[in-house]
Amino acid sequence: MKAAIYARVSTDRQENKNQLEQLREFADKQRWFIVREFVDTVSGSGKQNRPAFEQMMLWASQRKFDVLLFWKLDRFSREGVRQTLQHLTRLDHYGVGWRSYTEQFLDSTGIFKDAILSILATLAQQERIAISERTKAGLIRARKAGKRLGRPEGSVSVVLKLADIERMRREGLGLRAIARSLGCSVNTVQRVRHSRSYRA
Repeated sequence: MKAAIYARVSTDRQENKNQLEQLREFADKQRWFIVREFVDTVSGSGKQNRPAFEQMMLWASQRKFDVLLFWKLDRFSREGVRQTLQHLTRLDHYGVGWRSYTEQFLDSTGIFKDAILSILATLAQQERIAISERTKAGLIRARKAGKRLGRPEGSVSVVLKLADIERMRREGLGLRAIARSLGCSVNTVQRVRHSRSYRA
């Protein structure tokens, strides 16, 4: 079976070596042939680009390997349950299996694949509900604190029509003057001229 390894490692070289060696040894015991190792190196928290991950998903879509091996689920993705489930589901749709080295139960090549996906889907739903509740609570707190929600004053809040802009152009006004007159940015005026109309 053709396998690929995905690793998200820190700048700690010893950790990188240990993680990758364990994955290689495991693949060898399974008699999987490793076609490629995809490694993203990160140096802190927060959302970061993962070029190796994107390349790995592209290879998966092209069925260049049969199974993806990663060290732990949070090394595969830290984007939350919903996004992680979407990534795993994409692999499944591509016909590519996946397996966690340290979490034996996270194995789509085994008989509990459907149960695992069902559990992850349930966790994703709970995450959705929690996010929605936090958002609503935040809006309520903001309103109680007297904060104005929505677009700031001075933003475009009406339908701008090309005719208005063209009329001012015929009157000899430049784009900056038109933008000031309409209370919007020059970029907005240019978008209107290109798209024929713009709803703010």
